[in-house]
Amino acid sequence: MGNPTIGIQSGSIKNETTGSDKPDILFTPDGHVQQVTVLYKLKQTGKRLSLRQQRLIYHFFLVIADGLMLGLAFTLAYAVRFYAPVSWFQEGNSSITYSNLVFSLIPLWLVVFAIFGLYDYANLLGGTKEYGLIFNACTAGILGVMVFDFLDAQTIVVSRGWLLLAWMFSDFLVMMGRFSLRRGIYYLRSRGYFLSPALIVGTNSEGQALAEQFAGWTSSGLNVIGFVGGADSQGQRVCRNLYSLGGLGYLEELIATYQVEELVVATTALSREELLTIFLQFGAAPKVNIRLSSGLFEILTTGVSIKSMGYVPLMSLNKLRLEPVEALMKMAMDYTLTLGSFIIILPLFAIISLLIKWDSPGPIFHRRRVLGVHGKVFDALKFRTMYVNGDEILQQYPELLAEYQANFKLKNDPRVTRVGGFLRRFSLDELPQLFNVLVGQMSLIGPRMITEKEADMYGKWRMNLLTVKPGLTGLWQVSGRSDVDYEERVRLDMQYIRNYTIWQDLFILFKTIPVVVQGHGAY
Repeated sequence: MGNPTIGIQSGSIKNETTGSDKPDILFTPDGHVQQVTVLYKLKQTGKRLSLRQQRLIYHFFLVIADGLMLGLAFTLAYAVRFYAPVSWFQEGNSSITYSNLVFSLIPLWLVVFAIFGLYDYANLLGGTKEYGLIFNACTAGILGVMVFDFLDAQTIVVSRGWLLLAWMFSDFLVMMGRFSLRRGIYYLRSRGYFLSPALIVGTNSEGQALAEQFAGWTSSGLNVIGFVGGADSQGQRVCRNLYSLGGLGYLEELIATYQVEELVVATTALSREELLTIFLQFGAAPKVNIRLSSGLFEILTTGVSIKSMGYVPLMSLNKLRLEPVEALMKMAMDYTLTLGSFIIILPLFAIISLLIKWDSPGPIFHRRRVLGVHGKVFDALKFRTMYVNGDEILQQYPELLAEYQANFKLKNDPRVTRVGGFLRRFSLDELPQLFNVLVGQMSLIGPRMITEKEADMYGKWRMNLLTVKPGLTGLWQVSGRSDVDYEERVRLDMQYIRNYTIWQDLFILFKTIPVVVQGHGAY
């Protein structure tokens, strides 16, 4: 029948010949996969390059970008060192000397980058490891210049100020150059490029959760072709538009046919013997990476670390979801924006306080007992929006009471005051939570805060929710606010936690402003 063709997206896919949503999965009489025909869900534009060619092109631009950023860093360091009006800078060597030095250093530093693994595809396009390697490589490069300058001081004398500035600028500019390239690759991945063919081994709930995660995270770089596991389910749809391609006996054939690079194994779906068989068969394969799910993927979002104790490698769960660099960036954004906003917000605080006291008797603030990181209880501050005898009022409406107990929200809440309704519509009642942000109990962006009673409704997801600080706003806020049903709220919280990036925080923050101004879905 010829070579089969396979698409690269686990989202909505259509048959190449019929246009239907179900792909052609044809099997030979003995059950082997003969053809799987799937199209990209996005438009095709001309003949595609092979994955190897795509990566070679990316490496080419990576080297060019690194060289340009290093040249710019060294030039800026020279300009600041010798032309900036800074008193502690003294006269140094001529520009000709530094020009010769720069032209020598750039190729040498590119070699250092290669030694540190900065052109190894396994270290690229994911997480903060790449940026850590850049820091280490630039530091090693500067140390090399210092050692050379010390050993051969008569040939060239390098300014200490230039060395410091060159180190700082090279770190920053190379990181920014690679960050820009990474954004470009993420965009291209959403268009079907730079995706590694992958199979999910295991069709149980864990395997399905993995497929859902990869489908919702376009920057993951995985092209999930389908599932392997359960020969009796061959050709059946497992989740989304992904199908079972047969049992473990067909794994070798599928890998060879579709040049699979990634085997994502749902460990709870296989026995110990089956796992060992997979490792014996493909563990040493040079072009196949075996990735093991933790077995608790659908429950845990934190990373894991492995430590050998008594020659036995043991896996432990990280306490928090965020890496140290991510946590530092998130904290910096929280404090910078919160402190900067107080100049504008403090007069508004005074006006709202007067309106609350004028509208109904009672305190200005309401303290809501909620759960923070690790389940630690704290009081989230809000402007009071209800009558002080709100519980008594709600008891008079049995239907509304039942609705509140189910969803912890009421669209037409008789307990809400006139001023309270206005404050809720534009989320002004939540402004005092900025003080919770300042004391480190909350973040500007995060999952929705919940009470101890409400935590039970999260079930197995409760552990995930408590690995990050609750947010003043979040995905739930920009996706419909209170109009989002409870199950959807939980899903949005889990999506935020699993796929956290500082750029997602910025996106949510900017999207929150028009949502709040319009006042839709708030009550």
